[in-house]
Amino acid sequence: MIALPPWTLTGNGLVLIAHFPEKFVRQHGFLDEYQQAGYRGWVGTVMLVDYASSNVGPYCELLFIPGLFKLKGRTTFSISKIYVSTQVSVDNGIANWGIPKERADFTITKQEDGSTTYLIGKDGIGFFSVRVSTGGLSFPVSTKLLPAFQVMQCRGDDMLLTAPSASGTGQLASLHDLQINGSYFPDIRQGTRLVAIAVRDFTMVFPDPESL
Repeated sequence: MIALPPWTLTGNGLVLIAHFPEKFVRQHGFLDEYQQAGYRGWVGTVMLVDYASSNVGPYCELLFIPGLFKLKGRTTFSISKIYVSTQVSVDNGIANWGIPKERADFTITKQEDGSTTYLIGKDGIGFFSVRVSTGGLSFPVSTKLLPAFQVMQCRGDDMLLTAPSASGTGQLASLHDLQINGSYFPDIRQGTRLVAIAVRDFTMVFPDPESL
């Protein structure tokens, strides 16, 4: 089933903003050929999301954006590695936006101390685990603070540029016991963490992409 954009999604998630060394990104960031040519760096992000609703139902997601790229004359972000928990999300991500989704198994557990543990695996092998705690004041989060936020992906012979929008409530987060198998996902412990934000009760709109 292909559910055409635009999509409206709701849920909770974690956004980690970090700087990743260029050598690490080029060797271990799972860059496609076009991303290798266009990679420029600066700051990247890791997102760990639990979508409560979407146009294809609830699903979980882990993605890696290594930094900025110069593609088709545009300065933009691009996803080089992404896992989701349902095959229908895989199929739609590729068909609609050229996002190279792969399916994995996600286990999300609320701990007694209020923290949340995420375990992600594929083919029976766990490759990503982390416990996330939050603290401090809540604050509004919106992509309106980043009006140029957009992602470009390759789908066949097309380059697709998408400008998602989102808003929710954020709170500073801390990561504990982070474990990663670099054969499946970039070992982001190699980067310099700038800030981690837990975002709850967000609404996101993923529109039709622009073909370049």
